[in-house]
Amino acid sequence: MKKLFGTDGIRGEANLFPMTPEIALQVGRAVGYLFKNKAHHQSKVIIGKDTRLSGYLFESALTAGLCSMGVNVYLVGPIPTPGIAFLTKDMRADAGIVISASHNPYYDNGIKIFNSEGFKLPDEKEEEIEKLVYDESFSEKRAIKDNIGRAFRIKDALGRYAVHLKSVVPSNINFEGLKIGIDCANGACYQVGPLVLEELGGKVYSIFCEPNGLNINENCGALHPEKIKKLVLEKNLNIGIALDGDGDRIAVIDDKGNFWDGDDLLALFTRYFIEKGLLTSPYVVGTVMTNKGLEKFLEKEGLTLIRTSVGDRYVVMAMKEKGALLGGETSGHIIFLDKATTGDGLLCALRLLTILKEKEKDLSEFYPPFEKFPQILINIKVREKKSIEQIPELSQKIEVINKELGEKVRILIRPSGTEPKYRVMVEANSESLAKALAEEFADIIRRNLS
Repeated sequence: MKKLFGTDGIRGEANLFPMTPEIALQVGRAVGYLFKNKAHHQSKVIIGKDTRLSGYLFESALTAGLCSMGVNVYLVGPIPTPGIAFLTKDMRADAGIVISASHNPYYDNGIKIFNSEGFKLPDEKEEEIEKLVYDESFSEKRAIKDNIGRAFRIKDALGRYAVHLKSVVPSNINFEGLKIGIDCANGACYQVGPLVLEELGGKVYSIFCEPNGLNINENCGALHPEKIKKLVLEKNLNIGIALDGDGDRIAVIDDKGNFWDGDDLLALFTRYFIEKGLLTSPYVVGTVMTNKGLEKFLEKEGLTLIRTSVGDRYVVMAMKEKGALLGGETSGHIIFLDKATTGDGLLCALRLLTILKEKEKDLSEFYPPFEKFPQILINIKVREKKSIEQIPELSQKIEVINKELGEKVRILIRPSGTEPKYRVMVEANSESLAKALAEEFADIIRRNLS
């Protein structure tokens, strides 16, 4: 039995294992079986997608699987991942499914699943689905005759989500006078992103809002903030916002061209929420990738950083456990648990713009929000993803460096959970040391896996 689920749902190249229509059909059946409401009302599952060409393929396969289990399906079409998380709870659905490979290129796709409360599934529930995908023992549970599910299209889904987004901005604040750039990565935010900013009064300059099924994330979006930076500086904008293909992560460029990552944004929001007395616990949640400088910043503010594995669902789980309001990843997933159940790039942008209007300041006046430790990140494409223990040269080198340098360095090396890559992160008290060590580890991985 080959493993299906990774860091963030199922992901891979479309029409190749595990992202085949056959697997998607079985996933639909498994979700229908596990989440089918045991009460008397008709069970329903909401399905949304980003703008990839292969979205049609998996939308149809998932719908067939769900309907075969007697579940009604509500098709939303292109919408950000956090939009499905919101709608699943708002419409009292039994589950929500997003067809997206997030920041990956167009030829990849993925399946993310949310429970009835709008939260991503824990590992245990994903394992249940995985077992059912390969197990036909629940075939007798298929619906027959008039119990077969139906499929419907929801036409006002984006409007509902837009209303939800605007609700985070106080009624006495609008964005008039702000010139806002937005890069939607030719992805799921291409309609709702500019719409919401304009309806709140901003002068919006949008780029990469013309998806054709093949150009999602192509040299644009949150992974390529240089595009929105160019727009900000050329047009003298107040701020630039770059989103990824499914809209759950954000990169920000301020009015001076400074880049704000997820750690920077968490520091800014933390200080603002302390000032407003909004924090519900002494914890902020990050991941193993979170810069140590943010941890030191939080300590000075009397707060504790909780680190989790990479993946915003792990961040959310820790936030729920600790009662934390704020959490996120360096990559730009920012979670406000009072307003959302997953990372939401647009919601983050609206809260950030609200602060700027309330303070009547430019974002650059807050930069940098804290002093960072030098951190080098290298991604290496590999032919196979072995564990570190299966690469003796690498594991031995890590052990030697940890013994020699101790707390002077922080090393994180792992296979990606979403792409055929190995990720190397080295953090140190000097950039030259971090860079030298990162390159050394990367060379070892290339020799053994590339």
